[in-house]
Amino acid sequence: MDLLNIDNDIIDERIIRAVKEMGFEQFSPIQEQAIPEILKGLDVIGQAQTGTGKTAAFGIPILELINPDSQKLQALILCPTRELAIQAAEEIRKFAKYLHGIKVLPIYGGQDMGRQIKALKGCPQIIVGTPGRVMDHMRRKTIRLDDLSMVVLDEADEMLNMGFREDMETILSQIPSEHQTVLFSATMPQSILNITGEFQKDPVLIKTVKKELTVPLIKQYYYEVRRENKKEVVARLLDYYNPRLTLIFCNTKRMVEELSEDLKGRGYLAEGIHGDLSQNQRDRVMESFRNGNTDILIATDVAARGIDVDDVEAVINYDVPQDNEYYVHRIGRTGRAGRKGRAFTLVVGREIYKIRDIEATCKTSMKAKTVPSVADITEAKSQKILKDVLEVMRSADLSKSTAIIEAKMEEEDCTAIELAAAFLKAQLGEEKEEIPAVTHERERRDKRGRKRDFGRREDGRKEKRLKSKDAGQNAVKDSDDDKEKDYRRLEKKERRKDKPKDKERSKERTKEKSREKIKEKPVKKEKEKKIKLRMDGSVMEERPKRRFGKKY
Repeated sequence: MDLLNIDNDIIDERIIRAVKEMGFEQFSPIQEQAIPEILKGLDVIGQAQTGTGKTAAFGIPILELINPDSQKLQALILCPTRELAIQAAEEIRKFAKYLHGIKVLPIYGGQDMGRQIKALKGCPQIIVGTPGRVMDHMRRKTIRLDDLSMVVLDEADEMLNMGFREDMETILSQIPSEHQTVLFSATMPQSILNITGEFQKDPVLIKTVKKELTVPLIKQYYYEVRRENKKEVVARLLDYYNPRLTLIFCNTKRMVEELSEDLKGRGYLAEGIHGDLSQNQRDRVMESFRNGNTDILIATDVAARGIDVDDVEAVINYDVPQDNEYYVHRIGRTGRAGRKGRAFTLVVGREIYKIRDIEATCKTSMKAKTVPSVADITEAKSQKILKDVLEVMRSADLSKSTAIIEAKMEEEDCTAIELAAAFLKAQLGEEKEEIPAVTHERERRDKRGRKRDFGRREDGRKEKRLKSKDAGQNAVKDSDDDKEKDYRRLEKKERRKDKPKDKERSKERTKEKSREKIKEKPVKKEKEKKIKLRMDGSVMEERPKRRFGKKY
């Protein structure tokens, strides 16, 4: 669907002009299919991966349907994270660059409530917010949904994963007027289908194929490494490929902290972001990454949906994602809007089987590669240093520097080549050790080989013992003293043979003794009972003795 040939009756020319200025020439598949259906006023379910232009798919129709003369809230967009809410609001503002009278306001947790209430008094027609903060304003009556005509659930599956289901249902159930409900999600679990069945009317399902979205523009590789070498491998990938901006994903917050500290210690401009950081810290880190002051951003999967930076050239999966679907969200951070990108995944041991599952689930393929060698890293670093030096040589005045170098050459009695080589060596730093190539199958074969070798060694030892024993026996038979020892051994063997008979005899003797003891035991005589008589001559019955109130 070419923007240049689009019918003017469908999308306003002012919006098309703004979109062209943003560098886009063609709609993505999800935009091409969703925009006409939303403009018809139908409820829509859009399933598409991260980085496919979902914001434009609902943002452009919202701007077409908004009445700029009305000062009431007409469209509400719910996002899972504050970062995503801010980015969506910024994109919609860019689309509305040449539309006058339309106000877009992001609201989210962590920002001063008084400032947001003051901004809401400006009567924005479009609000982009997180479910929790929207609920807070609804309780305060600072947001009213009486005239709402459209509600959009962006990244609905992520909002469910973050526990916003009750808030989403509460917001949707409190919209009194008839409205249009649009839902976008990367995955479509049963919980999403339950929400669509309850709050949408005959929705149109628009689904794009994963293969078309993730594979063509992103080169995907994996490296089999040992766990203790993972940090070194990350450093080598950064040195070898030298990407402009890099995103590294870890499964835990602790790993984010450890890796960020390690890379900072190696001299990289790296920062970490995760859920434990305050809002001010997260804003500072994201702003630094967008401005290019930070080259490497390390994040957990929770932050993956909220990062929207177009110039990311590489994504490194430091840990294999726990959920196969998260792999698509991770690598979707690079190769955005028609650009090319690279995705690297570090695999340890049996995680190779997880890679096979990801390839099957996401209908993609990853190429196995070996870790760059020391020679590769040295060559890549040298080329980068020399490139920077040549740029300075061509553009800057080197007269003062030349004088310093000439004086140093005379003082040290060295050539310019020797001085340049020493400078390059100092810039490259110390040489690193090679990282051994590892594959899961190779490790399994090595383990099997070690077991077999151990068994062979044991067999060899047994053979040596037997040979030495036979040789010793032959030597013993040649001497008179050893013959006596052999005779004694034979006697011991005969005694052992007779042992079972001796045991039987001893058993019979014990039985006879026990019988004799039984015969010799005296028979106990019964005691004669004493009879007591009363005065009248009758027999008195003997009562049982009692002790402490009980029968004894």
